[in-house]
Amino acid sequence: MEYKDYYKELGVEKTATEAEIKKAYRKLVRKYHPDVSKEPDADKRTKALNEAYGVLGDPEKRAAYDELGRNQGAQGQPFRPPPDWGSGYESSGVDDSDFFADLFAHVGGRRRANSSFQMQGEDNHAAITIDLQDSYQGAKRHIIMRVPEADAQGHVVTRERTLEVTIPKGVTEGQQLRMKGQGHPGSGGAPAGDLYLEIRFQPDPRYKVEGRDVFETVPVTPWEAALGGEIAVPTPSGTVAVTVPPNSQTGRKLRLKGRGIPAAQPGDLYLLLEVVLPPANDAKARELYETMAREMAFNPRQKLGA
Repeated sequence: MEYKDYYKELGVEKTATEAEIKKAYRKLVRKYHPDVSKEPDADKRTKALNEAYGVLGDPEKRAAYDELGRNQGAQGQPFRPPPDWGSGYESSGVDDSDFFADLFAHVGGRRRANSSFQMQGEDNHAAITIDLQDSYQGAKRHIIMRVPEADAQGHVVTRERTLEVTIPKGVTEGQQLRMKGQGHPGSGGAPAGDLYLEIRFQPDPRYKVEGRDVFETVPVTPWEAALGGEIAVPTPSGTVAVTVPPNSQTGRKLRLKGRGIPAAQPGDLYLLLEVVLPPANDAKARELYETMAREMAFNPRQKLGA
């Protein structure tokens, strides 16, 4: 079994405060979460970060870890347990090659020896990526979490668990969903911590989201832009009829009040017009363009002095 340097994993000093450890963990777990990270080892790093914080984020586990680590070597070196490492608990069901599970079992044994000790479990943090449409309609998603759990012997081991997440209508990017009791287990009968899921939106080339407001690019024909008129526009909340003002240009912004993300205070939907020219790929199209060139006195570079 190899010794694991959890302080090095989180990039903090051994003298780091609880707040500094939590801050470092949150920063790194967001960076390497598999849903958002492009790093090839993102999943492995996330599991390692959760493991490190599972120990250093708990005062008693951290104290036991510090005690056991006083005479240890560097990360990856063989772990040399003290003489009383196995006392106070049964080792059955614990994989001796798993430093994390063995440490939890050791700490668990100490806690059972002092049955009056109680401590609520630490909160866990992760990110979940949803489509913009999920924010408009609400949705249900299933996620797989690697979390510590107590086995039949009272040892804490890590297991994969599938959780069903309800995405409420009107969530915004960066908002955190709280799943009560889905964090790290408590000690001595104390309740488990909570799981906080940070909402991320799946990138979509059609939409840009700023807070509760949504921006959508809408292609229009030259005649729709020049003459104006009513067009049908698919939006995240359904197709709507929109009036294009005459003499519109690319970049013109049309505001649909209250059609942004349907939060408690709904945002707005902004339609950004984009004039798209039909291709001159046949004789009839070329003839029409040639007629326009002859009969329309139009020079878009006139303001430039050309």
